[in-house]
Amino acid sequence: MSNQILKDKLAIVTGASRGIGEAIAHNLASKGCSIILNHSSPRSSSACSSVQASLSSQYPSQTFLVVQADLGTLDGPLQLVAACGGKQIDIIINNSGVSGNEFLPSVTMAQFERQYNINVRGPLLLIQAALELLPNDRSGRIINLSSISSSMGFIGQSVYGGTKAALEAMTRTWARELADRATVNAVNPGPIDTRMYQGTEDWFKEHIRPAMEMTPVLRVTDGEKGALDREISEEVQKAGGRRGLPEEVAGVVGSLCLPEMGFCTGQVVCANGGMRFQLG
Repeated sequence: MSNQILKDKLAIVTGASRGIGEAIAHNLASKGCSIILNHSSPRSSSACSSVQASLSSQYPSQTFLVVQADLGTLDGPLQLVAACGGKQIDIIINNSGVSGNEFLPSVTMAQFERQYNINVRGPLLLIQAALELLPNDRSGRIINLSSISSSMGFIGQSVYGGTKAALEAMTRTWARELADRATVNAVNPGPIDTRMYQGTEDWFKEHIRPAMEMTPVLRVTDGEKGALDREISEEVQKAGGRRGLPEEVAGVVGSLCLPEMGFCTGQVVCANGGMRFQLG
């Protein structure tokens, strides 16, 4: 049985076709939300439609609309908000993002522009486009998906880490500017078992191994080791710990959307197993 605490709420989830975005959509739907499921390109159309079909089957009384809009373009955010048909937008999850690791001498302007356009400008333009449709009673919720990379100083992440730091800075500003409309928070996942992280270079995974080993919740217990098959167990041992699950990040995001979280704003909330607190 679903928990209807967010019944009659409308949410936008960007990058909803897979990974963390898909998990967030399922979490919010289970709480009663209707959702605009955004994806950026025709390549993601089938995957996003599958998410829509799954949600519609489980929650037939709610509405789930798939909208293709490239948030890396100037028009994409406007197109996404227009799809709401003028309805109040109660929740916005800025999840869509791209990553890329490159050592400083090899960073190109094309890499810079792509990541900043999608990870920073996209959320800015989306919130700007949605302003008139946000609630006026502080019940709105805006959650920005940042990353542990914003504060860890990982090598090769001059650009990606910078985009997430910028997103966290905007989170704090929006929390003040939109205080009468919505709470605004960020969530900073660590290494999560998604297609994006699976495609990360081996040298980068080796670089963050010490951080993985020091992260409390990423350590695999003896009981968990027995439940892992040999291939997964060897991968975890090589990496220095397990990856987080999209559902674990979605749980944090979904909690921030609850009515009783109205006193939490301008924060960067941990979704990284405790990797961040190593910095003090």
